Amino acid sequence: MKNARHASAGDPRRHRHLGPKVRQSPQPDKAITEPAALLDSLDALTTEVRREGAAKLGQWDIGEAHGFASCAANLADYLALRGHDLRPLQRGLTMLGLSSLGRSEGHVLPALQATRAALAAIVGRQPDERPPSEAFFAGERCLTERRQALFGATGDLRATAIMVTCPSEAAEDPAFMRDLADRRIEALRINCAHDGPRRWLRMIEHARSAEQETGHRMRIFMDLAGPKIRTGDMEGGRRRLHVGDRLRIVEPGTLGAHNTDEAVTAVECTLGEAVRSSRTGDHVFYNDGKLGGVIEEAGDDGLLVLIEQAPEKGVRLKPEKGLNFPDADLGIAALTKKDRRDLKFIAAHADGVQYSFVQSAADVMQLQEALAELRDDWQELAIVLKVETIRAIDNLPEIMVHAASRQPTAVMIARGDLAVEIGFARMAEMQEEILWLAEAAHVPVIWATQVLENLVKKGRPSRGEMTDAAMAERAECVMLNKGPHILEAIEVLDTLLGRMGEHQHKKTPQLRALKSW
Repeated sequence: MKNARHASAGDPRRHRHLGPKVRQSPQPDKAITEPAALLDSLDALTTEVRREGAAKLGQWDIGEAHGFASCAANLADYLALRGHDLRPLQRGLTMLGLSSLGRSEGHVLPALQATRAALAAIVGRQPDERPPSEAFFAGERCLTERRQALFGATGDLRATAIMVTCPSEAAEDPAFMRDLADRRIEALRINCAHDGPRRWLRMIEHARSAEQETGHRMRIFMDLAGPKIRTGDMEGGRRRLHVGDRLRIVEPGTLGAHNTDEAVTAVECTLGEAVRSSRTGDHVFYNDGKLGGVIEEAGDDGLLVLIEQAPEKGVRLKPEKGLNFPDADLGIAALTKKDRRDLKFIAAHADGVQYSFVQSAADVMQLQEALAELRDDWQELAIVLKVETIRAIDNLPEIMVHAASRQPTAVMIARGDLAVEIGFARMAEMQEEILWLAEAAHVPVIWATQVLENLVKKGRPSRGEMTDAAMAERAECVMLNKGPHILEAIEVLDTLLGRMGEHQHKKTPQLRALKSW
């Protein structure tokens, strides 16, 4: 259901809900440097954060399970804090050797209070009482406990868990699960878009047998397929499309009726509502953005799309590949009939459910109601919120609060679909902001999509993906997709996460002694 409301990477509409494309750094003369003025500004900021945070908190429906009330309050305060431009204040605080407030995600009010106490002492005013030390680390401890509840203990060498996507062959190969258990993998992902209950059950049975043999527990997460929009049958024209070519997209079962130009390739869309809801000028993307275009015509005979984005060699059109309609408001429920059938299996056999294309708190409520019909202890089943659309980003605070206050919760940054929705230029920035927001809510994050992809598939990593994998250490879990070199990738990632963990914890550098000089 790739139904966010934005356009191509170069279209300004794409950035409408994500702030301006460029934010100018403040000039040095805009910084507040006089200590008394800094204190006044900090006091005013703290008052605003308390007021705005309380207002945000009052808008959320917070459940009573899992002790989430304090986490929700910190998230509300963080949103209030980051609603202000703190840069002039930061410069002045840094000049005095004080906290710049740049690492306050997990403890917003204690950070403000401690900074205020130190600044008041410098100015010569009566300082407020400093917050207790446990106030600074309560959020960090909570996040660690939730990571362990979701993924289990990670051992001594790394704090970030590793999740591996199970290939179909895992149903027939018990040795695969034994290899994963031997390498101390924390979590397994089974994608419900593929295979079926019989093969899923065999995968799980092999995993449990491997656990008994090795003594290492692996958590089972099952990924709901969700309302994924894909290509169907094709006819006519050229199957390899380049910039300047045209593609007709039609509703299911109407292929022969609407392709009037044999020179134009026509393809069915598995979801007719996507075709009916799209308009002239809307954008369409194919196979995670490998191909992109704009709709020239929209009518009873489908959509005529002008290809504007493609590699030099073009892209071969195939069935069963994903389609994105980022401008169309499809209004489709995130939980499909197939998902509801699959939930029966998940509730009986899995440790957690991964919720594809969740976009609102109402979507979360729908899933929780379905789980409540299947298990009395449904609140013990973990939920992973896959952030894949603009609407999910817009509603992420409320989505997290509704989920995490009722059952164990993690957020997955599903970078493949999300990059297509918001534009590749914004992906790096947005994944950072999601990390910050989740840390403020004390909710674990899963870093997903194309992690060490070349290594997994071809046996040799690229320089860029090694750097990306190193950055993933700031998440609580990293997901690897399936491929012939998955065991080698696990070993590389295991070492990399362990080494990077010595240097970085979330946004905070760990200043261990350097050993290279």
